[in-house]
Amino acid sequence: MRDVLGDLAAWYDAGRTFGLATVVGTFRSAPRPPGAVMAVAPDGEVVGSVSGGCVEGAVYELAQEVVASGRPVVQRYGVSDDDAFAVGLTCGGILDILVEPVGPATFPEFGDVAAAVQKGEPVAVATVVAGPGRIGARRVVWPDRAAGSLAPGAAHEDRLNAAVDDDARGMLAQGRTGDLRYGPEGERRGDDLTVFVRAFAPPPRLLVFGAIDFAAAVARVGKFLGYRVTVCDARPVFATAKRFPDADEVVVQWPHRYLAETEVDERTAIAVLTHDPKFDVPLLELALRTQAGYVGAMGSRRTHDDRMARLRAAGLTDAELARLRSPIGLDLGARTPEETAVSIAAELVQTRWGGSGRPLGTTSGRIHR
Repeated sequence: MRDVLGDLAAWYDAGRTFGLATVVGTFRSAPRPPGAVMAVAPDGEVVGSVSGGCVEGAVYELAQEVVASGRPVVQRYGVSDDDAFAVGLTCGGILDILVEPVGPATFPEFGDVAAAVQKGEPVAVATVVAGPGRIGARRVVWPDRAAGSLAPGAAHEDRLNAAVDDDARGMLAQGRTGDLRYGPEGERRGDDLTVFVRAFAPPPRLLVFGAIDFAAAVARVGKFLGYRVTVCDARPVFATAKRFPDADEVVVQWPHRYLAETEVDERTAIAVLTHDPKFDVPLLELALRTQAGYVGAMGSRRTHDDRMARLRAAGLTDAELARLRSPIGLDLGARTPEETAVSIAAELVQTRWGGSGRPLGTTSGRIHR
């Protein structure tokens, strides 16, 4: 939703009620992940996408009906039949889509949600999408407070809200969007009530060390993938905002000192492109002992072997060294900085989702895990 948030906030601030369609469940090879959105303004303008074009027409009409009625609905779209014009997914997947009216009267917390997302502050929206509760009932959860209710007026209202608050904050800390299931009265041991949680965590960070031409390309592709990109180098003549226009920040500091002062979590990716032992070794010694989900280092195989020997001498264990992706990137035959950046981006995606890195034509099973 970040990509269309500017339009949604403008509609909302103008007092307009629009239809918001959100993918809340996927099965098999669904084209868009949970959390993908499409919105329809009162004048018919459309932003976003929920299926890459397969069912947008049907969702468009349903969104207009939902705005007119004021009642949210969950609609399932599956495989299309033999009629080429039937509504469905030609990829063979199944989508569950929540379509709800959003405006000042129907979603009074939306303005606060939009403001938090735009500021990069964590917030989650939990919505009832199946079960004995009221479809569309929602609760907005911040790290330190919550608003709204998932079971207004019910005897188990406080119990359900408290359980979802705790679980949603856990998902928010991981940057994870998905559904939660509870018993009919909010019991955690149950499967009757489904609550979809859309977590708006701050963008994951990509820390690029080494202000070289390859770093500029990596910063560009990292920004494209949705990372908050930092480029760091100890040499002020090279580490300038002009050389790295796609980076969110450019830092002039010794890499290992900067990393020691920087918060790193499992969503953080670290790309070490300096291939200079005086920078690499102290930096990687710290990086491989952080929670970073990805640590990669550039260099030839000879550089890699020398680097590993130096890191072992510095006291790193085999388990810590096994976390290092070196030489960095997937084997695409890359030559230019841009091609190398694509190979690094491919490895970032593979690490995140657990792909094999092989051509899809040589694999079997589901494409979208």
